[in-house]
Amino acid sequence: MAKQKSSYRCTDCRHVAPKWVGRCPDCGSWGSLEETAPLTAVPAGRSGAGQTTMLPSTPAVPITQVDASTSHYRSTGVAEFDRVLGGGIVPGSVVLLAGEPGVGKSTLLLEVVHKWARLDQGPALYITGEESAGQVRMRAERTGAVHEQVLLAAESDLHTIIGHVDQVRPSLLIVDSVQTMVASDVDGVVGGVTQVRAVTSALTTLAKTHGVAVLLVGHVTKDGAVAGPRALEHLVDVVLHFEGDKHSTLRMVRGIKNRFGAADEVGCFELRDSGIVGISDPSGLFLHHRDANVPGTAVTVTMDGKRPLLGEVQALVATSSTPSPRRAVSGLDSARVSMILAVLEKRCGLKLSDKDVYVATVGGMKVTEPAADLAIAMAVASAFMDRALPDGLVVLGEVGLAGELRRVAGVDRRIAESSRLGFHAAMIPMGAGALPTGVRRLEAENLALALRSLTG
Repeated sequence: MAKQKSSYRCTDCRHVAPKWVGRCPDCGSWGSLEETAPLTAVPAGRSGAGQTTMLPSTPAVPITQVDASTSHYRSTGVAEFDRVLGGGIVPGSVVLLAGEPGVGKSTLLLEVVHKWARLDQGPALYITGEESAGQVRMRAERTGAVHEQVLLAAESDLHTIIGHVDQVRPSLLIVDSVQTMVASDVDGVVGGVTQVRAVTSALTTLAKTHGVAVLLVGHVTKDGAVAGPRALEHLVDVVLHFEGDKHSTLRMVRGIKNRFGAADEVGCFELRDSGIVGISDPSGLFLHHRDANVPGTAVTVTMDGKRPLLGEVQALVATSSTPSPRRAVSGLDSARVSMILAVLEKRCGLKLSDKDVYVATVGGMKVTEPAADLAIAMAVASAFMDRALPDGLVVLGEVGLAGELRRVAGVDRRIAESSRLGFHAAMIPMGAGALPTGVRRLEAENLALALRSLTG
């Protein structure tokens, strides 16, 4: 029998190469290929020369006999955080919370451990590798997160952290951050691929064997991805992204991966001087101080995960004093806004080629889905005609290049949310489905017909 050759597997993307190369041909990482020994099949019922079979330590059992009580959720006391997790933290699970520097990750986790301790769920151990214990204590006093069941340690050595866990026996472990932890018996620089993978693997094993829930803080790269090896996201059970604009107090925790629940939930928070507060009704932030009688405004409903959010689109159309009119967009896709302006001029007869057009969302909201196309078009047309849209109207629909209006998903949930906030009319594409009771239905087949609401 021919001897089987070894293969080489990338530690970042798991790509397998027949021979060693300095750079992974799939993901482009340098020095990430490691040799893997070939596996040889053992004939059933006997072992080959030099081959032995391994008996499992725990026999396989029917799935009906598996105890599911160990995978029940335990509330953290922070409702919006529990919403993203699917109901709470599962004992023995590992959660990775990633976000940009200064977005409020440490503030949120201090609130989590404080509420956890107040619910008498057991001691919570907070390990910080980026700050001193005194700095964390000062932030906890400012946000009111001081509790005797919250234990604090400034450590960066992995084996010392495991010793703390054996001594304290916490029910919740916070590690801030995983890129600052060091495994002394593993080669590599701090925060490098090898170190991050070794630390995460050890903490995952610790969580499974001790039944302690682990929350890891992770850094992000320039493009917003989780820093470190791609395998880091595969090792943990839940991956959350903490997002927020530095010019706004709104913060969002977005689920990316969740082995215990839905992976498209979104939790909303507001960052204040006194700490971070969950917002169960974030639409009010985007509609605050809205004047419905001003031309150039339109209200739409976007779906952020499973959560409907009302947002206001504002537009301003002014005569241009330059040969090249200006187009300024904030909070929206600039390419899509340019397309809608072209459709308004070609299909609806609005002369915008010599106008400066400014389009923006309110409150730092970011809208990227096509459901806001009709709202953008109506806001621009309202500003161009200097006529305000009818009061209490919400606008939904995707605009095509031919000027047609196309249906969007989840119209019933979107309109139900707008009805709850006092909007009694909805402009939607034809055949969009049933609407909640009490909501006036305004349908349009194309954009030109939708603009008739501005002319009476």
